[in-house]
Amino acid sequence: MTDSTTARLADLTTMRVGGAPRLLVAADTREELIDGVLDARGSGEDWFLLGGGSNTVASDEGFDGTVIHARTRGVERLAAPDGRIRLRVQAGEPWDGLVAMTVNNGWSGIEALSGIPGSTGAAPVQNIGAYGQEIESALVGVEFLDDATGEVVYLTRQELGLGYRTSVLKRGRYGVVLTVDLELADNSVPGGISAPLSAPVAYAQLADALGVPLGSRVPVAELRRAVLSLRSSKGMVLDPADPDSVSSGSFFTNPIVSEGFARTLPANAPRWPQEPAEPDTVLDLPPGGVHPLDVPSLPATEYTVKLSAAWLIEQAGIRRGFALPGSGAAISSKHTLAIVNRGGGTADDVVQLATFIQSRVQAEFGVVLQPEPVLVGLAI
Repeated sequence: MTDSTTARLADLTTMRVGGAPRLLVAADTREELIDGVLDARGSGEDWFLLGGGSNTVASDEGFDGTVIHARTRGVERLAAPDGRIRLRVQAGEPWDGLVAMTVNNGWSGIEALSGIPGSTGAAPVQNIGAYGQEIESALVGVEFLDDATGEVVYLTRQELGLGYRTSVLKRGRYGVVLTVDLELADNSVPGGISAPLSAPVAYAQLADALGVPLGSRVPVAELRRAVLSLRSSKGMVLDPADPDSVSSGSFFTNPIVSEGFARTLPANAPRWPQEPAEPDTVLDLPPGGVHPLDVPSLPATEYTVKLSAAWLIEQAGIRRGFALPGSGAAISSKHTLAIVNRGGGTADDVVQLATFIQSRVQAEFGVVLQPEPVLVGLAI
């Protein structure tokens, strides 16, 4: 474990903003990670955990506390039922490197999550998802250092309370993910006669890119290539040659609203019901029928609907490449959901643009967009 006081958070985050913390602790092993967290916790001072830095936007004023940089590495194979693969992954393991490894081995279950930057430990915290897949479908559980008790516990997928870009770890169960257990399908073929297949394609845009119907299975490596191509076209794959990738990915989550509210939006607003359609209710009627007033009332159910944050932003008049005058931050030229650092941008530039977007969407549609990145010393 090493300590440093010179590194800036701008050098450790993909948005490339943020001043120096008072103390930076680099943890390279599970034991160092635990010790670093317990030391910071015992000091009574502010601290936070930094993984791959792809989901963190920090103040240029720095951080008056300890930043623990999780750099733990390692993937261990565990015992699993026939046809299944179980892996225990250290929290600091780069996520996309893990996905590439599983694809190369012919294992399926997280291939549609290719190209997502950041570390594996952060993946279950916000239940990362893309192109019809979420980590929830492959997650077994996590080894977790509980901030409330200082004890290491194991939390199962059910105990994590996973939802759209959320978990109990974002809703008050504070602490640090140490390892992540995943279970995947072993689609490798002995002898290599045919290519291992992916999980069923569950996203229309990905199916179109692959030229197959929804629900099809394709070679898992082919699906990974298609996902990386789609993400690159949106500037969502880290690439030193692509200025649109200097971002924290999608800056706002897709809002989830009531079905009633969704009906007030324009008919062409994209929307996705969050619950399956309720089946028809069949009533047994006596011979001769019943008077309408005798028909029993059915329970009222309030459904929720997911909206497209990108569509809301665009329809609020904010286009790709938009920037406030004199700002170093801008909307990506490839995707309206990403805010990018055009070079020399500050954390205040990012906040001002995000606040402007938020206010425009709220004024136009009555929807308050919520930022997806972790904000350190900043507020929107």
